[in-house]
Amino acid sequence: MSSITTSTVDTPLRRSVARTCDDLAILVLAAVAIIAGLTFRDYGLGWDDYTHAEYADLLLHMYGSGFKDTGALSFANLYMYGGGFDMAAALLHKVIPLELFETRRLLGAVVGIIGLAVTWRLGRRVGGPLAGLAALLLLALCPTFYGHMFMNPKDAPFAVAMVILMLGLVRLAEEYPSPSPRTILIVGLGAGLSLGSRVLGGLALLYALIGFVPLLLQDVRSEGVREAAKRFAHVIYALLPGLVLGYLIMGLIWPWSVIEPGNPFRALTYFSHFFEKPWKEMFDGALVSVPDMPWSYLPTLFALQLPEVLLWLLIAAIAGTLMSLSRRDVTARRKTILLMLTLAAMLPLVIAMVKRPALYNGIRHFVFVTPPMAVLGGLAFAWCINWLRDNGRHWQPVAVAAFMFGLMLPLTEMIRLHPYQYTFFNHIAGTVRGANDLFMLDYWGLAFKQASDRLHEQLDERHEVPPHGRKWKVAVCGPQRPAQVALGPDFTIGWDSHAADFAMTLGEFYCKGLAAPIMVEIKRDDVVFARVYDIRGRSISSLLSIPAP
Repeated sequence: MSSITTSTVDTPLRRSVARTCDDLAILVLAAVAIIAGLTFRDYGLGWDDYTHAEYADLLLHMYGSGFKDTGALSFANLYMYGGGFDMAAALLHKVIPLELFETRRLLGAVVGIIGLAVTWRLGRRVGGPLAGLAALLLLALCPTFYGHMFMNPKDAPFAVAMVILMLGLVRLAEEYPSPSPRTILIVGLGAGLSLGSRVLGGLALLYALIGFVPLLLQDVRSEGVREAAKRFAHVIYALLPGLVLGYLIMGLIWPWSVIEPGNPFRALTYFSHFFEKPWKEMFDGALVSVPDMPWSYLPTLFALQLPEVLLWLLIAAIAGTLMSLSRRDVTARRKTILLMLTLAAMLPLVIAMVKRPALYNGIRHFVFVTPPMAVLGGLAFAWCINWLRDNGRHWQPVAVAAFMFGLMLPLTEMIRLHPYQYTFFNHIAGTVRGANDLFMLDYWGLAFKQASDRLHEQLDERHEVPPHGRKWKVAVCGPQRPAQVALGPDFTIGWDSHAADFAMTLGEFYCKGLAAPIMVEIKRDDVVFARVYDIRGRSISSLLSIPAP
């Protein structure tokens, strides 16, 4: 992995692989953009969407009032998160003819596509055009990233911000000790967006401190301690304008963080402990309290929810990085870049396994490690093709075919699961069908949108109208406000199943299967994601299969 180049290989049409890979990458981005533009309305609301929209309004009121209205600085616990995405969606909603939550879905798609483009450029910069294309394909066909980018207002934008910062750090390693103005700008932008989205953006400092060790040691050996210290100080000084820019960006999108200098550290302390009343979630077939999840939670879910091709290429890339650290023919800059990428992909998982924080909702809080994982996977694939070029050229088509087959597996499942790609489990897990009784699938409750649409269709086909003088009453087991938005103004919703006309339930373990006629059933791969029951004239005591937390 120390020297990957594909520019000397020609295609049968005498077109350089570099040019072909770049053209294909642009086509992939264009295809994702077209698909996203046609399908973004299909994605429903999650548990947090409505609250995030309220947070955006409070932030905009604060800025509009000249900081007289400071309700945003104490709203729920969201003031400890940045609201950049939420504010951007609220502002965009004012200028485009879409409903607010459709606007949020569209902006999520745009941010996700930016993340794909940056991942491509990062992979290309580190490993060449083939590595860049492979990284782009691996991330675009990573259902965890693709599914979350439409509807996750915190974790998906944070993932994009972190890969922007990683691009800046890689450029910094390449240009050390004289970073260009563009690199300084990218580092500042990435740092501001990352920390302004989640305080976990500070992890990038660990990536840099550890990752730059090989480069700094080489500097000491070749230049001496004093000169190496001067060069390092010069880099820090050169980065100051970027860091000031980053602080301003952080303050703009996360105003609470700059009200007092210590607030980011208070947020870090707050989130290091579980901050809500504990509940239980399904993990490996057992109900486990979220503060008591085992250390195996993340490695198990990543092993079962990453596409197989990305998983195996990632393992190969990590092995290649570790081997490169002891090789004398690998430059210090190269070691630093590979080490930073590996730390970005793996260190957050290792820290979580050791610290054992409360873990819940699958791997959504760790979506930000998928772009560096994809870059490492792209590097491993490019290394394989490069090695075969010199040692067994006739095996190159076999390797490419195997890679394409590996990509087809998640693509097929993504099409089958649409618009619930984020619930993907790979074939090692037996897909969602095999994972259904062992893990949570639609924990966001996205299926309520399709269930609501189908309920409307059923009532229209039957020509049914609400009882005189009131609206339809729906008892809901799942996220309440998203259900209300999806159902519309002709329905009232709540937990109480007494005197309700219909019951809408998620297909998760905490929702009871009811002995009542099923009006609507949302299924993927024979797995029930949501149901709507007709409970008129029936006595249903509760929709929950377990006691409420």
